[in-house]
Amino acid sequence: MTKGRMEAFSDGVIAIIITIMVLELPVPHQASVQALRPLVPKLLSYVLSFVYMGIYWNNHHHLLQAIRNVNGAVLWANLHLLFWLSLAPLVTAWMGETHFASVPVVAYGVVQFLAAVAYTILVRTLLKSHERDSALAQAVGRDVKGKISVGLYLVAVLIAIVQPRVSCGIYALVALMWLVPDRRIERTLAR
Repeated sequence: MTKGRMEAFSDGVIAIIITIMVLELPVPHQASVQALRPLVPKLLSYVLSFVYMGIYWNNHHHLLQAIRNVNGAVLWANLHLLFWLSLAPLVTAWMGETHFASVPVVAYGVVQFLAAVAYTILVRTLLKSHERDSALAQAVGRDVKGKISVGLYLVAVLIAIVQPRVSCGIYALVALMWLVPDRRIERTLAR
């Protein structure tokens, strides 16, 4: 299978996830700014998840630019990532609906943690199917930022049990870390 087909499928799934998330936002029934006030938690959780989807889409695209082919293991690793990303609309809506209550914030963090782990598995699976000195291997390197992200998710999940808003701040911090697309692949491919 070509990498283009996997990339197109992944793009479609991420687009559907974003569409589902926005459709979960209720429409105010009044034409005033005050009508938006009750929606603030839902809007904030949507913005956070939209940014995360954008980050995954962007980095997934860059990742696939550094490879030549895909195999069955890569396809399954990619589906594993898409599975965890597909749970984003559920936990996003739940977190916003409950005004960032502890259990939904924990669930959100668990989904983010498992998506990050799945992305790491995808990268490792791709690395196994390419040479040790491939552009992908050079670009990924030690992936310090990825490891820090996984650790921060774990910390945030534990903190969410008693301080869910602090955990939301940590989730936002991780998103900010990745807001600038991962340039390692672009730099490696430009060489």
